[in-house]
Amino acid sequence: MYLIDRMIKHNNHHLKKMFNHLLPEYQYLDLVKDILDNGITRKTRNGFVHSKFGVQMRFDLRGNTMPILTSKKMAWKTCLRELLWFMRGHTDNRWLNKRNVHIWDANAKKNTLLKEFDLGPIYGHQWRSFNAKYDGCKDYTERDNKYDGKGVDQLQNIIDMLRNKEDRYSRRMIMSAWNPEQLDEMKLPPCHVLTQFWVNDKDELYCSLYQRSGDVGLGVPFNIASYSFLTHILAKHTGLKPGEFVHTIGDAHIYDDHVFQLSSQLKNRLYYFPTIEIMNTYDNIDEYDEKDIKILNYQYDNKEVNLNMIV
Repeated sequence: MYLIDRMIKHNNHHLKKMFNHLLPEYQYLDLVKDILDNGITRKTRNGFVHSKFGVQMRFDLRGNTMPILTSKKMAWKTCLRELLWFMRGHTDNRWLNKRNVHIWDANAKKNTLLKEFDLGPIYGHQWRSFNAKYDGCKDYTERDNKYDGKGVDQLQNIIDMLRNKEDRYSRRMIMSAWNPEQLDEMKLPPCHVLTQFWVNDKDELYCSLYQRSGDVGLGVPFNIASYSFLTHILAKHTGLKPGEFVHTIGDAHIYDDHVFQLSSQLKNRLYYFPTIEIMNTYDNIDEYDEKDIKILNYQYDNKEVNLNMIV
């Protein structure tokens, strides 16, 4: 691994392993460096990118560890709010805007038959009402049961299995956001498409994400944090312990416009990951809110890493 090799003169495998265990963020930074050095450069629908195919990172969540990058300041509250939006089955961008989240604004404005704030049957709809006929977004101002009992509530099915002492060891705990029948109704097809949950013999919850397309500069750090948040919340909600988050990316790419800033980020200081504290537990997964989540001891490099979102 390039960055660790630079620090370890004799390229000792055991020292590399130790660095990745102590500071697992090196996995992400080494991915950035590997793509910049060895990736294929090609023109895509939204500009030139440098890509590699088929990469994986693993993040230990034990001890309530929360993998939020420290080589730059992460807007982790924005990430958490988006996750809660998914978990509640929302697809209305106004719910996010009301909470000062604007990461979906550009996609929301895409010219389709849907209203400007309606993103179509994206993640939240598929997680909570898979393949239910889409008849517009739910009322974002309150608990709306518009799609209750319609389609497949994949998230609740997984919760029910995790709570069952026999079913929690199943190999079928899958949640898919990729629905070919409704892709054309979405303003953006899902990038993080499939999640599998797994419980070991210590009742530790693992989450494995397959992401078909990963914007390594801007999106992937959010995806790491988002699915780690989800794993911690589900573990707390179902009486399990957090285990690991395993992140597999198909097309891992860096946009040409991000190269300079990411090259600078490689030189930034790293810190240990912060920890998460979930203050409350509820009967209904929809009841979790931002106020229930605390992030403790988050330190980060103060140098700014400003990346534009490429739509």
